[in-house]
Amino acid sequence: MTRSRSRNRSLEELERDRWPALPADATRLVATAHALRRRPVGELTVEGLRLLIGQDIGLPYLLPLALKVLRDNPMAEGDMYEGDLLSAVLTRNLAVWTESPELGRELRAIVSELTDLPPDLQQKIERFLIL
Repeated sequence: MTRSRSRNRSLEELERDRWPALPADATRLVATAHALRRRPVGELTVEGLRLLIGQDIGLPYLLPLALKVLRDNPMAEGDMYEGDLLSAVLTRNLAVWTESPELGRELRAIVSELTDLPPDLQQKIERFLIL
């Protein structure tokens, strides 16, 4: 499947996994993630990417999109703080980068150019680079 066709499909379609209906007591986070999984991935905002990636949802489809954003703007900001998308990407489990070494190499190239970062983000980059 081409990337452009993938961008027009939702995570539910790409993963062929429809989540059950939301329980009445679903948290805002769960309800938001549920709704974002139904949106075409090419329409996700930086905030949508940050939220889903931070919850380890749809990583094979979303990490390449996030890295495209980060190539253009490493400090891309969702609703939390400058660099929150980068922070979400950097803190994924080591297995993600083992399974997709090309994405790991791309992220290394992006972060190797960064300077004058907030200490918390710098620490996350340093932890990622020693993986």
